[in-house]
Amino acid sequence: MQLLNDAPLAPLTTFRLGGPASRLVTATTDDEVIAAVREADDAGTPLLIIGGGSNLVIGDKGFDGTALRIATTGFSLDGTRLELAAGEVWTDAVARTVEAGLAGIECLAGIPGSAGATPIQNVGAYGQDVSATVTEVVAYDRTTRETVTLAGAECAFSYRHSRFKEHPERYVVLRVRFELEDADGLSAPIKYAETARALGVGAGDRVPLAAARETVLKLRAGKGMVLDPEDHDTWSAGSFFTNPILTAGQYEAFLARVAERLGPDVAPPAFPAGDDAVKTSAAWLIDRAGFTKGYGSGPARISTKHTLALTNRGGATTEDLLALAREVVAGVRDAFGITLVNEPVTVGVEI
Repeated sequence: MQLLNDAPLAPLTTFRLGGPASRLVTATTDDEVIAAVREADDAGTPLLIIGGGSNLVIGDKGFDGTALRIATTGFSLDGTRLELAAGEVWTDAVARTVEAGLAGIECLAGIPGSAGATPIQNVGAYGQDVSATVTEVVAYDRTTRETVTLAGAECAFSYRHSRFKEHPERYVVLRVRFELEDADGLSAPIKYAETARALGVGAGDRVPLAAARETVLKLRAGKGMVLDPEDHDTWSAGSFFTNPILTAGQYEAFLARVAERLGPDVAPPAFPAGDDAVKTSAAWLIDRAGFTKGYGSGPARISTKHTLALTNRGGATTEDLLALAREVVAGVRDAFGITLVNEPVTVGVEI
């Protein structure tokens, strides 16, 4: 276990933003993670958990407490059963499952961050969500001070949400277990229309696993969603806002605003979201509210490749980023009556 005082946190985030932590502990085993958490809890010290840093917005003043960086390793396959330590690099783990000929997470290739973060956010992209394959999550429960194993059904997964996100101060994820599929080297059925078009297949078809993974990586890279130190479009948290889910009444009001602003023939993206709810596209809202690719004149701007990513062009502060985020939120609300919700976790600041 490594301990640093007054430690910079910006290099541990994909935004490369934020001030220092009073104390930074790097833990490489589950026992070290638990010991660090217990020490902070016993002392009443604020605790910040950091994995891959791809979903964090840390304030310029930093964090007055203990930042715990989880750097545990462990990749285990038993037939179609996969277990990952929380600190495993997610995109590397996906690549290894594809090499092993197992389907279920191949369309989640290229997503930055650690394996332990995936159930917290119920990470998903291109037609797959981890909730479909997660069978168990092993976590340290700070309330009972015990290590617990929660079945997938106990994780309360929903769109970009989970039991762990609902109670962020309670659980520290240690390990995640998945049930994958042996489909003779083929992917899970392709569900996402953009992926199917790029592969030249129909929705529901299967393709070679490597082809699915490579296609998703190309699609993500084209949107600046694969980390590249030389590309400031990837100095981001990926999608900064979640896609809004609207009740039937909210959706009708939204359609009226669209017709008023853009004309009666304009149809916004709409996807069934259960219980008569409708999910629409945050990227579409941002673009149609006037915030196009590359928008901004300061060191924090919208990505030149995707309107849903806010980026650090180099030399930005967290406050620069927040100012841009607030401008986008206000603009979309004024245009369409919808308040966007940020996807990254904020530390010491609010949008």
